Parts: sequence; C-alpha cells; structure tokens
Amino acid sequence: MIILEFKAKGKESQYSAIDEAIRTVKFIRNSCIRLWLDNKGTGKSDLSRYSKILAKEFPFANELNSTARQAASERAWSSIVRFYDNCKKKVPGKKGFPKFQKRARCVEYKKSGWKLSPDKKSITFTDKKGIGKLKLKGTWDLWRFDKKQINRVRIVKRADGYYVQFCVAVNVNEEVPHTGEMIGLDVGLKEFYTDSNGHSEPNPRFYRQGEKRLKFYQRRVSRKKKGSSNRRKAINRLGRQHLKISRQREEHAKRLARCVIRSNDLVAYENLRVKNLVKNHCLAKSINDAGWYQFRKWLEYFGVKFSRITVAVNPAYTSQNCSDCGEEVKKSLSTRTHVCECGCELDRDHNAAINIRNRATSTTGHVGTWIINPNASGDLASTVLGSGQVQQVESMSEESPRL
Repeated sequence: MIILEFKAKGKESQYSAIDEAIRTVKFIRNSCIRLWLDNKGTGKSDLSRYSKILAKEFPFANELNSTARQAASERAWSSIVRFYDNCKKKVPGKKGFPKFQKRARCVEYKKSGWKLSPDKKSITFTDKKGIGKLKLKGTWDLWRFDKKQINRVRIVKRADGYYVQFCVAVNVNEEVPHTGEMIGLDVGLKEFYTDSNGHSEPNPRFYRQGEKRLKFYQRRVSRKKKGSSNRRKAINRLGRQHLKISRQREEHAKRLARCVIRSNDLVAYENLRVKNLVKNHCLAKSINDAGWYQFRKWLEYFGVKFSRITVAVNPAYTSQNCSDCGEEVKKSLSTRTHVCECGCELDRDHNAAINIRNRATSTTGHVGTWIINPNASGDLASTVLGSGQVQQVESMSEESPRL
C-alpha cells in the first residue's frame, strides 16, 4: 500500500466545510472513547453501532458520510487496542491510555462519499458537509491506478493548507540486482551515521539551522493579543516553519535510506529506544533533531520494497567492545577514538558499526516480519535480534512527496 498526496485547492467556504467535517470526526471519536470508559466490555462492533446512533441523535453527525463515521470509530478502537496490547506486553512506563482528542487534523473516507473526475485532476465529496469539488495539485500520476485500488481517501489539514491522500493497494516490490554487500550502521549526533566501511554521513541539523527563524516567529506570536486574528496568523506562520523543518528531516532520512538499501543486501542497525534516550535533557533536542526513528522507518520500508534484509540488533556495548579481538575497552562519550591493546585503532563510531554488522551476521534465519494494517498508512517492521526478545516498531509506507 502506498500513499499518494496532493495539495487541495478550493474556496474558503469549502475549507470551512472541511474544518466542520474534521470537528465532527473528533466528536464521534471522543464519544466512542466515552462509551468505552462508561461501559465495561465494549467492543469494536459496539463502537461502530454507536456511530450510527450518534448520526440519528445529532444532525451535524448525520451530515458526514457513513464510512467516515465508521473510520472515526475505528480510530477510537485502534487506540483502545494499542492500550490493551501494551498492558499484555507489560511495556515499561505509560501504557498509552486512550485520551480524548483535543485537536483533529483529518477526515477519512472509505469507498464511498467521494468521486474522482474522469481526468483524476479533481475530487468531489458527495456527503452533506458541503465540501464539494476540490482541485488536486501534485506530481503523482493518479490515473495509473484503477479506482478499485483506492481503499481510503483522507483530507488532512496542515499549517500550509489542505491535502488529499489516497491509500492505494498496490505492490511496491521492485527487483534490483544483488550487490553481495553487508553493512552495519551506527547513528550518532556528531555524524548522522557511520557505516562499517568507514564512511560517515554528516548530520544536517535542520532544527538547529532553523532555530533562529523559529525564535523570531515565536516572539511575534507572544507579542500578539490572545484570541486576536493577528495572533492566529502568527501561529500559522510559526507552524509553517516547523512543518518545513520536519519535511526536510523526513526527506533527508528517506534519501539516505533508499541509497543504503539499494547498495547492500543486508543492513544492520541499532535497536535504539529513542523515547528513553530523549529523557536526557542535555541531549534531547539534538536527538530529536537527528531523526533516527525516521531513518529506521525508511530503512525497513525500502528493505521490504527492494527485498533486502534489515536487522535491528541490541546496541549494548557496541561502542565499548573491540571489533577486532572482542575485549571491552571502556570509554566515555568524549573519547572519540577506539584504541585497544591488540593494536586496533579506529574511530569510535566505525568500531561500533563493525560490531553491529558482526552481530547481525552471527544470527541467521531471522528476517524482518511485516504485517499490513489497513487502517493506517503503515506497517509493522523488522524483528529485533540479539536482545533475546521479539519487538516490532511502526513503519509508515508512505513514499509520496510532502508538498
């Protein structure tokens, strides 16, 4: 499944109708969460039936397409299921208890409620919300796919406008020649990653570069009167700057991941717990700016697309152990060179990358497991190796440009 994204062009009245549809989706989802909280043993079918009851009780909910109401109840149920799964797995820390949504940003339709034009350059939403016909601006050739392949259509609101996403059921696998190469990757803050061959990729630090501009827009927001139109415009401008930085980080991770996967038959990387790493307040900003999760997400996606093996290994002691003799050489974070009594002298990250590759190749017969989730634009990714446990992370299967 791939996601094709287009910029939506319409009138202000249409944008207001989209906002109303998004608020209705938020209302249905929160009502389903309330039903689950008040009634023990509530299941997915109960939430789906409750969305029909809400449509009968509230006229504004009845104006929304029935499949969009079902999608809203499914979103509520997915948050409940995730909470149950985390409890069963005894995930440390917070289990992700379902919360009421304060800000919603999308409305999702299934097979009905929308109609594509013959040239597929515009889309018309046929429910009673009054969204109407929206022009689609983008570079993806939607005409290549049959309408039956489109499982869902989303309208997404962002700081710079509205977008229409098409979830297309299509085989994304591509045949590429095998290279016979195996590589280990060690991500860091000084360099974005260092591989087992000694090559390092510089860290772009997009947030650090745009931080001065962000502070400028943040000061403009703070000077505006709360609740005023000027403050709302200043907040939107600040959000657009944040959106630009996040897109830069995502595209950078995607480009590097694609090159790494196409050049190697096996790619090993660290199974880092970024959520725990950012608890260090001294490094949290730099870790988030590096975008390690986005890089891993795209590694696993392109690994499936190009039929490559991706392996997540336990990162414990990869920086301390010698890649030549295996002896432990303790060093602090400030020590950037690995020097061992056996005569091995390497850059710290290069030594760690070799250890990561060796751990991946020493474990055979375990390939990443993917499970397609039809309710989200993502998959479940590779199995963790070398840690004595089985764990999976979410991976988005989006390859469309974020306009």
